[in-house]
Amino acid sequence: MVARAAGATIVALLAAQAGAFRRPAGVARLPAPSRGVNTLGARPVASVPRARPPALAANAALDENSVSGDTFLGALYKFCRPHTIRGTILASVAGVAKALADSGGLAACWSWELLPRAALGLVALLAGNAFIVGINQLYDVEVDKVNKPFLPIAAGELSPATAKLLLAICAVTGPAIVATQFSPLILQLYALGTFAGTAYSVPPFKLKARGPLAAGITIATCRGFLLNFGVYYATLEALGKTFAWSPGVAFMARFMTVFAAVIAVTKDLPDVEGDRAYGVKTFATRVGVAKVAAGASLALALNYASAIAQGVLAPAGAFARGPMVAGHAVLLLGLGRFFLRYRRSGPTNMDAIKGYYKSIWDLFYLEYLLYIFI
Repeated sequence: MVARAAGATIVALLAAQAGAFRRPAGVARLPAPSRGVNTLGARPVASVPRARPPALAANAALDENSVSGDTFLGALYKFCRPHTIRGTILASVAGVAKALADSGGLAACWSWELLPRAALGLVALLAGNAFIVGINQLYDVEVDKVNKPFLPIAAGELSPATAKLLLAICAVTGPAIVATQFSPLILQLYALGTFAGTAYSVPPFKLKARGPLAAGITIATCRGFLLNFGVYYATLEALGKTFAWSPGVAFMARFMTVFAAVIAVTKDLPDVEGDRAYGVKTFATRVGVAKVAAGASLALALNYASAIAQGVLAPAGAFARGPMVAGHAVLLLGLGRFFLRYRRSGPTNMDAIKGYYKSIWDLFYLEYLLYIFI
């Protein structure tokens, strides 16, 4: 019952996020203001075309381009990168549900006093998420004008000064919540994740510019290990339970670390033109988009195969064998379908590349849905 209820909650959250701010079919977008006009009172970014290419609008990879940034809420929503918000919410809800299930179920653990603390924990995670993706935009404005012209700073919809104010709010809010609501260990994990995310974009570290390996390790550590372990540990702490690794949590930390490493590589596929123009070294600029997509798909396929094998070979009771084996087999087939669709559309077709990258995130979301049941 806990797994079903949590699964329904996650599906509802995913549906709500997917539908938020999306233009209904058949409804035309309002005309964008002319160049230089900024409805937020921000200083306009020079030489930024406000017209959006039809191909990009039709397939904006991760849907930020379908959101109008001509209001503050629209610009803020895009600034927070919706696809990362979904990933963080799903990881949080799934981690809490798993901790509840491992602690005897919702009926045995439920207390209304825990609800505000859980909500605050989610706010802290979203603040940290917004800080990391926001500071990346602040330091990548010129590259984003080529790669992601729909992002609010690059598009002139959000001024750098406003962005810095939002980042300052996130930088204070998240740590303050964690410091007052959770243990020093959780605060240390939160600080480590925030520092790693900051070092990814900000000089003198700027790990993303130091090669794809450093960038990949950073993203895999934050979204793969720290998020999954931290949420589970924080939930057990709130329940007054002693931490112990469960097979499901150990599997998820390992599996999602590999998955996050794949995302760290494939995220550069839609950005290859701007990265080449500005000398950003990524696997995509070094070996080519087609080879990176093939290598990433192979890595994910092996990850799924290892999950299936682990489900078959694990001792009885370690996993719910049906969801573990059949669920990952279905996702593996989905991966193959997405990759073949990309190849048929042409390995250098930018719409196909964006669609392929979006499919990787879709599989990422689905893994958290499956997590509760395994």
